[in-house]
Amino acid sequence: MGVMEAAFDPYWREAWTRAQVASSLALPHTRSILIDVNGRFDFETPSTAAGFVLARRVPGEEELLLIAVKPECRKQGFGKLLLEEFASSAKHLGAEKVFLEMRDGNPAETLYRSEGFEPIGRRREYYRTTEGTALDALTFVKVLNV
Repeated sequence: MGVMEAAFDPYWREAWTRAQVASSLALPHTRSILIDVNGRFDFETPSTAAGFVLARRVPGEEELLLIAVKPECRKQGFGKLLLEEFASSAKHLGAEKVFLEMRDGNPAETLYRSEGFEPIGRRREYYRTTEGTALDALTFVKVLNV
């Protein structure tokens, strides 16, 4: 939750509450991926988290629900590593495609496209800022080489 609180600007209303995250993780097909400040995914010793992915799967597909990297850890490749691990592990779990949705204008779009995600849809005025400004949602897919 510390990563989420640091990573998401409240203006965009993208962060989830602790209850939302806990409820999602209680479901059998929802998982998280955590990366530490040293770029490790499987760390047992106490370490500082740099970022995370929250995802859910259905047969043949997986959806990236949230991805976040602490501001002080950005521009160091953690987002790229998280996306690569997400896609690789989704493929290992049987996914043929992975999806994500983002608000139009999110600077992470450049990263998503560089990792092979392609736009496939738009939901008009799906999101609202704290001021009530309506923003479109963009849906992306990445086909995994099965």
